[in-house]
Amino acid sequence: MPAVARFFLLSILAVLTGCQSLHAPMTSDWTHFRGDPAHTGVHPNAAPIANPELVWSFDTGGSIESSPTVIGDTVYCGTFENHLYALDAETGEERWRFFVDGLVRASPSVANGLVYFGADDDRFYALDMKTGEPRWSIKLGGGGEQSSPAIVDGICVFGAFDHHVYAVDAMSGELVWKFATGGEILSSPGVANGLVVIGSRDGKVYALDLKTGALRWQFTTNDTVWSSPAIHDGLAFIGSDDRNVYAIDVETGEERWRFETGGTVFSSPAISTADGTLYVGSDDHSLYALACADGALIWRADLKGRVLGSAAIVGDQLLVGGEGSGGDEPGAMFAVDRQSGEIQWRYEIGATVWSSPTVRGDRVWFGAHDGLLRCLKSGQ
Repeated sequence: MPAVARFFLLSILAVLTGCQSLHAPMTSDWTHFRGDPAHTGVHPNAAPIANPELVWSFDTGGSIESSPTVIGDTVYCGTFENHLYALDAETGEERWRFFVDGLVRASPSVANGLVYFGADDDRFYALDMKTGEPRWSIKLGGGGEQSSPAIVDGICVFGAFDHHVYAVDAMSGELVWKFATGGEILSSPGVANGLVVIGSRDGKVYALDLKTGALRWQFTTNDTVWSSPAIHDGLAFIGSDDRNVYAIDVETGEERWRFETGGTVFSSPAISTADGTLYVGSDDHSLYALACADGALIWRADLKGRVLGSAAIVGDQLLVGGEGSGGDEPGAMFAVDRQSGEIQWRYEIGATVWSSPTVRGDRVWFGAHDGLLRCLKSGQ
């Protein structure tokens, strides 16, 4: 091949490779709880899981409710055994662990080369993602139990059991603003278009300005809001312990619709942005599919136990954990057909699954109350 032609070809390949690497974090990495700050729960780069087989499991020694975050070849997850772990995503081999003086319930987020998370020791941390060395930490009010953070425009936002929503500089931990609610916060903030939406134990959903913390609006439900919002097409979708799923206009704070389930809604909604369908679990043992436009029921699937985690959307498949299995032992990971609500398979583990699954390629990672972080793959 002539030198000029070879140079031209290599130049084209370099450009294409560069474009691919620039877009890789958006399609390959799962940087936040529910995938991104808007919490849609869509896994665009994953394939539906068929005939699941165990690839590996790692025993953390304490219950896991934290949902895994997968960045490159590393999976990060918290545990009730007072550690945040970094494991090899393919083998489950431990890379590092970081001890805190309290359980880690919430899911970590990763940005700027740092892992962000809160713990039950009333502190919020940022660690080096490669080494686990602390970069900064800040002391909060009493109560512990921080929600999973959202990192947007250099600001890290999260809620805490001291009743406050915090916004801190993502690189330094310096306080940007904080906002007081009337109750403890476990709801993780959804962020879109400069707006932070978050629930509180006071039964309210708050919308705050990302830059200033100024209150834009507040919406009142009839019970505690542990659920985290998903934001799509001008609406915030969120559950409440009053048994309802709500759709709230993000501009005005006005209710668009509500759908009543048969139990409290701790689960956080997932949104199929392709066709405008919402999926959410309930304490009534059901997984629901609702139309985002008007809340109309599309289908309801009985999972034989409370559905406290959130679904992952993988093409035409939903993956979600639950307390029931339909078998001899409690607790399973379920695959559900997204169009019909038919249960495709259940992977029984004998322990409750609150952790929301993270999927990439043909792998799925999730934790359970037996203390094991598991990786499954499609089998033969």
